[in-house]
Amino acid sequence: MIQSLYSGASGMEAQQLNLNVIANNLANANTTGFKRSKIEFQDLLYQRPRTAGADAGNGNVLPTGTELGNGTRVVATTKVFTQGQLKQTGGELDLAIDGDGFFKIQRADGTEVYSRDGTMKFDSQGKVVTSDGLTVVGMPGLTDAKGIVVSPNGTITYVDKTGKQVTAGAVQLFRFPNPSGLRSMGGNLYEETPSSGAPQAGVPGVPGSGIGPLVQGFLESSNVNIVEEMVNMIQAQRAYEINSKAITTSDEMLGQMSQLKR
Repeated sequence: MIQSLYSGASGMEAQQLNLNVIANNLANANTTGFKRSKIEFQDLLYQRPRTAGADAGNGNVLPTGTELGNGTRVVATTKVFTQGQLKQTGGELDLAIDGDGFFKIQRADGTEVYSRDGTMKFDSQGKVVTSDGLTVVGMPGLTDAKGIVVSPNGTITYVDKTGKQVTAGAVQLFRFPNPSGLRSMGGNLYEETPSSGAPQAGVPGVPGSGIGPLVQGFLESSNVNIVEEMVNMIQAQRAYEINSKAITTSDEMLGQMSQLKR
């Protein structure tokens, strides 16, 4: 009887965490390059008062056993790196990755992180930076540049102040063997971990590189499906209510037991 209380409590806690993940997905429905998370559950260890296959005496073997579960737990929250819709902005420095790949970003302390957010701007020295002022690795300085064109393979051309067309280099993207293993840092940034594997550099849009082409003047929208998340929220709410009902029912049964007379 007591075990049902703990199982129900573990279910309520798991669904609360599930709701937290769903709420974060919904909150970032308009965040550029955001990737939704999904939660994964596992059942807990089982008590086995009667084990299947045990000797029942006289040469007989038990065909089935008794297993009593101990509830559930959250084992992982996994980022789903499906492609978000590309939204046209017309910005010269707005870049969307149409497929796999990440931009490399350098933080103020010199460490390198990665992002799907292609919202880029110039700083006062003409360097290409993110909305937070972080340096985009591999992007050349474009002082006095006009008519910037970024090709699908990342090649950058522009017109300088003398009216001459200049090729300034190429944008390099990176991919990971296991992008779901990246650590979310906030600010649309991800950090490499032992689970993600080492970053592999590649040219955008080249067949066999595993990296998608760049699309200038577009940004990748969040891959959150609001309708799907709302359905998941309803399911989480109902599961929470059912688990709380199991606790209430167990409490009522314990109350009846405590009132039994000899």
